[in-house]
Amino acid sequence: MGNKFTSRTEDYSKWYNELVGRAELAEHSDVRGCMVIKPYGYAIWEKMKDVLDLKFKETGHSNAYFPLFIPKSYLSKEAKHVEGFAKECAVVTHYRLKNDENGDVVVDPEAKLEEELIVRPTSETIIWNSYKNWIQSYRDLPILINQWANVVRWEMRTRLFLRTAEFLWQEGHTAHATKQEAIEEAEQMLHVYADFAENFMAMPVVKGVKSESERFAGAEETYCIEAMMQDGKALQAGTSHFLGQNFAKAFDVKFSDKEGKLSHVWATSWGVSTRLMGALIMTHSDDEGLVLPPKLAPIQVVIVPIYKGDEQLAMITEKVIPLMAELRKKGISVKYDDDDNKRPGWKFAEYEAKGVPVRIAIGKRDLENNVAEVARRDEKTKETVEWESLLAHIESLLHEIQDNLFNKAKAFRDEMVTEVSSFEEFKDVLDNKGGFVSAHWDGTIETEDKIKELTKATIRCIPLDSEREEGVCVYTGKPSTRRVLFAKAY
Repeated sequence: MGNKFTSRTEDYSKWYNELVGRAELAEHSDVRGCMVIKPYGYAIWEKMKDVLDLKFKETGHSNAYFPLFIPKSYLSKEAKHVEGFAKECAVVTHYRLKNDENGDVVVDPEAKLEEELIVRPTSETIIWNSYKNWIQSYRDLPILINQWANVVRWEMRTRLFLRTAEFLWQEGHTAHATKQEAIEEAEQMLHVYADFAENFMAMPVVKGVKSESERFAGAEETYCIEAMMQDGKALQAGTSHFLGQNFAKAFDVKFSDKEGKLSHVWATSWGVSTRLMGALIMTHSDDEGLVLPPKLAPIQVVIVPIYKGDEQLAMITEKVIPLMAELRKKGISVKYDDDDNKRPGWKFAEYEAKGVPVRIAIGKRDLENNVAEVARRDEKTKETVEWESLLAHIESLLHEIQDNLFNKAKAFRDEMVTEVSSFEEFKDVLDNKGGFVSAHWDGTIETEDKIKELTKATIRCIPLDSEREEGVCVYTGKPSTRRVLFAKAY
């Protein structure tokens, strides 16, 4: 283990990559653009997955699984959808390999597929092809399904967790009898995501809708949660789409209502991915490494014994075993690191880099005084705690760390929202401060494209809670009725 990371102020991108490596979250694989998620990184993803999975089930959804391969013809049924993903599709053309005369493995030219298969970039088309067979009457609705899967989008510029050619995600796909029901579903899932981001990831988010040009391919409305990273760039942390009847019409999915009248069904889709890992890292971490909110930390408490010889270790272990049992009884995950191949200082740096929220050190003198040293990762402070009150102290400390991380991130985010009224001011904020720029916009794609071309900033969202406010567009001076949030983004 090297000592310090590159600092965030020195080179944010390098800091991020070093942290992902040193905290043993993931690494690049030999497959271009794809990553290996290492056990510690995967353990965090599993915690996220477990919480979200429960939330989906509590809101009436069931898990299912659909094929990885999508016939090319399915994608061409919904024009906007295929256009949105065409440049990112991986295509399977053959189904067999053979040995050539040199003994090398080659693709068998005889084994060409009649119809090429697309490795799923997202599953709307294959799922709606199934829904066509599942839906006949209003009694078959709503269909509320989620799938945990991997998807492939052929990215050229990749970055661990944030943008990789293959990534893990969940995608919900629902079918409804009425437009209103589908809109309510899309909004409900947005709130589920926001609740998860704020209460588990300790990451404040802005809930909003996307502008037309930033909308999901084939959607009528895209709802999103946007978060602010420490380098002043925004990150889209989750999206929920009201798809209207676009996919139902493309795949001819109709149902007969109570009067026997045939209508197309209404649809939604929604998803979050391993990008959330990138968001988690960049929201809280510091120059010493990863900082994890306790609710998502695979190890919430680590105990490091400091001893000379087996006898001292045995005494410390005897003292620690009942404490660990009590912690586990309360649902707190704890690790006792008595590995004698590594020095305590090395262990401290290791658990700091991995973002373990609470570290307890206990040595011979602590045993004699019936105390332990408790260090908290978020504030990097240490205190000596009486053994009798240690259990209660750890329990309340974990709650305190969770709240503190959210409050710190929220204070930072709030500070990074700047209202501007001129384009000069707009550019100045983006160049010198970053963050969200709250500005009036005339509502046209042309203006949005022009601003993006000039500043690299896009409309991150039109906040759901934004007040109507008469004003003029920051770029064209045309009338506008509300402010939207612009930012440079991941």
